[in-house]
Amino acid sequence: MRQALISRNTLETQISVSINLDGTGKCHFDTGVPFLEHMLDQIGRHGLIDIEIIAKGDLHIDAHHTVEDIGITFGQALASALGDKRGIRRYGHAYVPLDEALSRVVIDLSGRPGLVYEVQYTRATIGQFDVDLFSEFFHGLVNHSMMTLHIDNLRGVNAHHQAETIFKAFGRALRMAVEMDGRMGSLTPSTKGTLIG
Repeated sequence: MRQALISRNTLETQISVSINLDGTGKCHFDTGVPFLEHMLDQIGRHGLIDIEIIAKGDLHIDAHHTVEDIGITFGQALASALGDKRGIRRYGHAYVPLDEALSRVVIDLSGRPGLVYEVQYTRATIGQFDVDLFSEFFHGLVNHSMMTLHIDNLRGVNAHHQAETIFKAFGRALRMAVEMDGRMGSLTPSTKGTLIG
């Protein structure tokens, strides 16, 4: 089983992330940021990844540190659970619609961090959640999982729908990328022979 448990403790946040890449989509969250939890649940359910995230952060200031550090710790957990990445598909992609909204996410578990984030939300907040923080979440995740990630919201009017299509598509693309490829066997899907750093 490809699992990891990672903790991150700073003066701003205390985060614990547990994942199982070969799970069933079972999720539990206690972060103090309800809309982020709703989005993280999309990753787990559509990625068939078991995820537990417990976070305590300086929410009396705002949600920035908590959201960013959850992204960092989730990225570290992904990297740990993937190990040397032998036998994985490596690449994943998904288009997901929700009513008028449509997003595309493409992943390369390349060992090289890179984020292209083309999203223009139609409003600045969803409930109490600042949509700018989604970019911080994905930057933290990419830099610490060492993946290349392209996120494009192709259309959308409702900001909630825009966000949900992004996270559902990310979960679907991640599910494809981490899947074991029976034809690959124990080989690394790279002519370099490694996908680590």
